[in-house]
Amino acid sequence: MTTKSIPLTEELHAYLVAHGSPPDEIIRDLAEETRSVLPEHASMQVAPEQAAFLTFLTRLLDVRQAVEVGTFTGLSSLAIARGLPEGGRLTCFDISEEFTGIARRYWARAGVQDLIDLQIGPAADGLRALPHERHLDFAFIDADKTGYPIYWAELVPRMRPGGVIAVDNVLRGGRVIAPQDEGDRAIAAFNDEVLADVRVDPVMLPIADGLTLARVR
Repeated sequence: MTTKSIPLTEELHAYLVAHGSPPDEIIRDLAEETRSVLPEHASMQVAPEQAAFLTFLTRLLDVRQAVEVGTFTGLSSLAIARGLPEGGRLTCFDISEEFTGIARRYWARAGVQDLIDLQIGPAADGLRALPHERHLDFAFIDADKTGYPIYWAELVPRMRPGGVIAVDNVLRGGRVIAPQDEGDRAIAAFNDEVLADVRVDPVMLPIADGLTLARVR
């Protein structure tokens, strides 16, 4: 099959971001602090166009109950929280007090801190402690890659019909074609698992490092 996709140069990416929902001062400052304070981990932060997309998607789906697995310095959670209506709730799971300490400051600066419940500890345990009924409208998975199948297994049964799970890094820099390490192999296997899961309708999008959206039936 032919493709109409085009490679994104730095100039084209800048144009894309500028003509979508350009990052405001808070997002720019958070991204810059993450790069300067945590340069070896900065690539863990979602891309600016992903942040804009997460806010857009949260609003589009009228999300009221959301979950995030993997918070890092808080850009994705900030984006999701900005899309929530009054009374909405985002539960975040992460294992790092250091990284999420930065997140807390920017949530407060953006005025969304009261919408977010941050739980520090293994996400698998936190997810298992959630109510078992189908109550979640949206979930975002962006944590340790080998844990994706566990998070998926806990989240799918808790999503309302029509709820959406978004999963980041599903292309692994293109290495899913020829996996080179444990993370690559885990994501390649996970992608096959999602494709075969009859409980969802998935689509994989070439946003940043690959983003799968799965609508739960």
